[in-house]
Amino acid sequence: MILINVKWTVKPEYAEQFPSLVKEFTDAVRQEPGNIFFEWSRHLEEDNTYVLVEAFQDGAGDAHVQSDHFQRFVEQAPDWVSQKPKIINVQNVPQDGWGEMGEIQPR
Repeated sequence: MILINVKWTVKPEYAEQFPSLVKEFTDAVRQEPGNIFFEWSRHLEEDNTYVLVEAFQDGAGDAHVQSDHFQRFVEQAPDWVSQKPKIINVQNVPQDGWGEMGEIQPR
């Protein structure tokens, strides 16, 4: 599995509407062959920051970055961000999605 985390700091004027700005891209990525998950979260302490957690099957990354929707997104996104996004990209993660955390059990 390929695991990617991207931290997006958006311009204040786009902070509230950012989820709607990325919706079309998000929907398209979720339909890609090899996509395992593609999830956005808003940072709890930084109002203008979103974190994207995404995973793909090994070998699916090239098709993702070459897709038309990815290319359109990288053309649009610079207008919305206040700094270059930060990324963690890990290849060959030895699992195929979310696992359960062993230390916490619901009561």
